[in-house]
Amino acid sequence: MSTEDRLAIVDGLLARPFPREEEQAGPTGTWEGYRSSGHGYHVCVLKASQDFWDDRSADVVEAAENEIDAAFEALATALTMRWGQPEVVDLWPYLESESPVPEPLNQLCQLSDKMLVWHPDVGRWVALLVGQADREFPIQLLAATSETSIR
Repeated sequence: MSTEDRLAIVDGLLARPFPREEEQAGPTGTWEGYRSSGHGYHVCVLKASQDFWDDRSADVVEAAENEIDAAFEALATALTMRWGQPEVVDLWPYLESESPVPEPLNQLCQLSDKMLVWHPDVGRWVALLVGQADREFPIQLLAATSETSIR
């Protein structure tokens, strides 16, 4: 998938109505293209590495990280050209919160410690982050959009 394809997915997330109830969609057998949506949010996996159940050697992990990071940088550059410099949002406070954390922040803080956020003039924010649920799981490039306050 190219950067232009990923931009089209981000545009689709911005335009897509939010469902009333939580829903999940995507191809079977792969994380890439998986989407989680709910009242006021969408999260989509734009790129995913292999999983690391069988091989967690440094070379394999480093190659996967480099590939995901390159896709992240290309898309972040394109989004910055559109909407200006992003805000860096620290997700640790959400992970450590004793209060309920709204979606999609609850999902995102389980995967990463920070995200880049842009505020296009459409009443929603757009986030881009790289995350991994656990050492054995794929490294993922994710996009999210929401109306939920990030303050």
